[in-house]
Amino acid sequence: MSRILIAGESWITATTHTKGVDEFTAHSYTEGVAQLRAALQAGGHEVVHLPAHLVSTGFPETQEALSEYDVVVLSDIGVNSLQLAPDVFERSIPGRDRVQELAQWVTAGGALLMVGGYLSFSGWQGRAGYARTEIADVLPVDLLIGDDRVERPAGVVATVLDAEHPALGGAGTEWPALLGYNRVVVKEGAVELARLGDDPLVVVGEAGAGRTAVFTSDCSPHWAPPAFCDEWSGYAKVFQGIVAWLTSR
Repeated sequence: MSRILIAGESWITATTHTKGVDEFTAHSYTEGVAQLRAALQAGGHEVVHLPAHLVSTGFPETQEALSEYDVVVLSDIGVNSLQLAPDVFERSIPGRDRVQELAQWVTAGGALLMVGGYLSFSGWQGRAGYARTEIADVLPVDLLIGDDRVERPAGVVATVLDAEHPALGGAGTEWPALLGYNRVVVKEGAVELARLGDDPLVVVGEAGAGRTAVFTSDCSPHWAPPAFCDEWSGYAKVFQGIVAWLTSR
């Protein structure tokens, strides 16, 4: 089975409580990785989670370090967290460009999955920032410039285009509704397996000697409601299928 690095899928929330003339601020830490991690572990994979606040210091800096993993998953983590290590951002000391290293690792035979979210692809107000980077070059989709989020509060159900493709893991054609996604465009030569309306949901492709895939909605709430990520048996099948396809080359 595969060793998988999931980078992102956590956040820190600051809440201001105002009580009359007094106020105080409370902070909380949340991880959104539970469903994805459980699904992959159920398939026998080893999963290492690197929370968002540790990515700038802990993400592998070299292709050699990346090679400790079979698959890298970027989920709801912006490009700045990859590129702005403390030495670079705080002390102006040149260091490795982890975006370039990751892209080169993929083309040399690695496997990359990007999962959607407010800080995936281009993201909220374009702040995820992956457009015009080397990571965008290896993904099987072209990224939009600016805010690429599509909110579907009433829900949108996926149309499965190739239910027999191994990357969908036998999840079938009846999928629960999702509440949003990142809009992207399928690259020439890539394979679109499922879509939401006219936009891609699952796309896979080759990148040099490696493979890449995207799941443009979320792997946890809010875009992936409990009916999708907790109650639907196809959830684990889809992500297990994607990993199996990424590593089968």
